[in-house]
Amino acid sequence: MNKIKAAIIGSGNIGSDLMIKLLKYGQYIEIAAMVGIDPESDGLARANRMGVAITAQGVQGLIELPEFQEIDIVFDATSAGAHVKNEALLRAYKPNIRLIDLTPAAIGPYCVPVVNLDKNIEALNVNMVTCGGQATIPIVAAVSQVIQVHYAEIIASISSKSAGPGTRANIDEFTETTSKALETVGGAAKGKAIIVLNPAEPPLLMRDTVYVLSEVADQAAVEQSIEQMVAQVQQYVAGYRLKQNVQFEVIPESAPLNIAGLGKFSGLKTSVFLEVEGAAHYLPAYAGNLDIMTSAALATGEKIAQALQDSVGV
Repeated sequence: MNKIKAAIIGSGNIGSDLMIKLLKYGQYIEIAAMVGIDPESDGLARANRMGVAITAQGVQGLIELPEFQEIDIVFDATSAGAHVKNEALLRAYKPNIRLIDLTPAAIGPYCVPVVNLDKNIEALNVNMVTCGGQATIPIVAAVSQVIQVHYAEIIASISSKSAGPGTRANIDEFTETTSKALETVGGAAKGKAIIVLNPAEPPLLMRDTVYVLSEVADQAAVEQSIEQMVAQVQQYVAGYRLKQNVQFEVIPESAPLNIAGLGKFSGLKTSVFLEVEGAAHYLPAYAGNLDIMTSAALATGEKIAQALQDSVGV
């Protein structure tokens, strides 16, 4: 079986971790090039040692590599602003190249593998939302499968040590992108996202809190839907887990909650507490926020590559 060739743009932590995952687990993808802008970066040096073609000249350098002619998938692990430029440049040379966007740029549709990858398998550019989105949108979607969700609020708490320059530069995009994706992918009528950079030492694992407000529903059915969704995410993010049992609270009409943008609410409040431990391929185990992004990107890329192979009968 001939694998689909792919490149990674961004030789930082996320790009390097994704490269190792692709080399270790890629069944349908062969990593053909690593792209950076710092010739001294550890990511480029590591790629070179592993026999992957490299360039420190950005996307233009990738286009000039002989390997580019055979590349059908590009993972972009740079920044929201850079991705807009990268997409335009790549598309000028290869109009049908597939891009998997690990930034909050969101040029293409939001993609959370367990929720809507099948619907977006033919999209030329898919956006992996954010680390908080990948962790929490499946939970909101699980509740939406049982009952209408009026409001979803998520709080993503990550170690400050796992928040590099790219993450910090994209804080505003994180909240905007995640909030929108809670609605368009998770099924909430209104979404809100908050990120917390925790400076604790030793560094803590990623924690995510999800609050969902809905009509009163069968609590056992909601809990079962959530547990099934968690099991599906664990198929590609082994360190993804419920930190405690799902909690429910019925909000009576006599004492409603006052939610900004929603007004007074009475109904069912579902609270879910998650923990994400990284696989420690390149990044430390506490960096679950980065690991869930690269794991989701790997799962997405593999499914797209498989579809590409099937379409040409490789």
